[in-house]
Amino acid sequence: MGSLGYNIKQAFQQIGRNFGMSMASIFAITAMMLILGIFFCAMVNTNLFTEMIKSNYDEIEVFLNDDITGNQTNLLINTVKKIDGVHSAEYRTKEEALDIMKARWGENGYLLDSLGDNPLPNSILVEVDSLETADAVNAELQKLEGIEDIRYYKETVDKLTKVTKFLQTAMLVVMAFLVIVSIVVVANTIKLTVVARSKEISIMKYIGATNWFIRGPFLMEGIIIGIISSLLAAGVTFLLYWKFVDVAGKQIMTILSSPLVPATYLAINLIIIFLAMGVGIGGAGSVVSMRKYLNK
Repeated sequence: MGSLGYNIKQAFQQIGRNFGMSMASIFAITAMMLILGIFFCAMVNTNLFTEMIKSNYDEIEVFLNDDITGNQTNLLINTVKKIDGVHSAEYRTKEEALDIMKARWGENGYLLDSLGDNPLPNSILVEVDSLETADAVNAELQKLEGIEDIRYYKETVDKLTKVTKFLQTAMLVVMAFLVIVSIVVVANTIKLTVVARSKEISIMKYIGATNWFIRGPFLMEGIIIGIISSLLAAGVTFLLYWKFVDVAGKQIMTILSSPLVPATYLAINLIIIFLAMGVGIGGAGSVVSMRKYLNK
């Protein structure tokens, strides 16, 4: 405990001596983590939306011609139910479809009253056994008569999956680049202190001080810089995302029928991730800056 206290005290003193460079390091790491935080928020919400699409939209919506009769509709529904891969088929009137659309529009639903005649068609909601069987079911539906159009959600799921994978890859590439830059910045900051104390370090080694005893304050300095940066980045990211959810959350829920991930849930995960990254970056920068002097 005494050694830890000594390291922390020395670390804060070193930060004070090189206050300008320490602040530059903190702002550089904070900016890096802020960019990663934006990527993280986008990726988490895209993942949520994709999973909701998979769970709630494992269906094909079949729009019927306006001139189709009731008997033809019943015959068509029975035919659809017999297709392999179809779990259920439910008839939806144009009035029910309009009511659902009004509910999705929320407070702006009244705008649909100005449409006059209901432009929506009657439809059949075809629930498939799984998204994997949707292709075959869609191909069979295309052969049937009395159908005006088919809305196929598997294409949307595939596109969203590609977007999610792209965001994940982009986040990893950007993170790797920015982490390297941050380590270099921290290493250069600590190196100034190391250079200023080079004679002191040589004397400490001469009288038998271990490398870890010498490295301790510098390692702690990097970790403190990383912790401060991570907390700042997590706080700014949370405030920006919380404001975005407050302003656009309801509109996005109305348009996409999918909520945004709560800001409080993201805040906990951001703090954990950023603290781990901050400590790692700070520690790595310290080790890099000390290697030359401890290998003499």
